[in-house]
Amino acid sequence: MEENYWLVCHTKPRCEKKLAALLQAEKFEHYLPLVNSVRKYGRQTKKFTKPLFPGYVFACVPMEMKSRIYQQDLLARAIHVIDVPLFLRQIADVKTIVASGFELTVMPLITKGRRVKIIGGPLWGLEGMVENPASPQGVVLSVDVLQQGLLVRVPAEMLQVLP
Repeated sequence: MEENYWLVCHTKPRCEKKLAALLQAEKFEHYLPLVNSVRKYGRQTKKFTKPLFPGYVFACVPMEMKSRIYQQDLLARAIHVIDVPLFLRQIADVKTIVASGFELTVMPLITKGRRVKIIGGPLWGLEGMVENPASPQGVVLSVDVLQQGLLVRVPAEMLQVLP
């Protein structure tokens, strides 16, 4: 019995469309969300599509054929999706949003305890943790030697999520 597994395929740089073409040739169900982009080079304007999530393609692959997705050396790794129903709902949402034509931007998920760096204003360069993800303007900067923290209100657009 063939059992299919959903994988998040992390591609090598600039290989998303090539991997999607390979998946298409192998007749594996897959999804590469693409968005329109416009660039100006002097007087020329170029329109093209680019991956919404750079470096990622989603694929449903029979486990015994998983080696086929590595045949052209396009993948860095493939991550097995654990909660498939949630994943499929989220992918359906992504498809709806992309198809809507609305302008969109990928943002890092800001969660409680997430380390962030302040990238603007007088606190530029300071690092801290998000206190309240419902209102991510609260960043706690720690003073470890005192085992104290300072809660500073910083606009979300001035925060960069750290790995």
